[in-house]
Amino acid sequence: MKKIVFERDKCIGCGTCSVICPGFWEVGDDERAVLKEGVQNGDVFEKQVDDVECNIEASQSCPVQCIHINDN
Repeated sequence: MKKIVFERDKCIGCGTCSVICPGFWEVGDDERAVLKEGVQNGDVFEKQVDDVECNIEASQSCPVQCIHINDN
């Protein structure tokens, strides 16, 4: 199992993640990314997944590198 870790406070709202991986990401009302069904854990949002799918590409495409894919 893998974990998506999203540092939302660093997000600049470019929306690349939501274009690349719309099943996991959307742009919120404040124009920053939202990890769908992500759980807030302190300053980050996390989501455990069996398959990271398009999130690796979303992570690599993020201009501020605020999306991380970790081993659980």
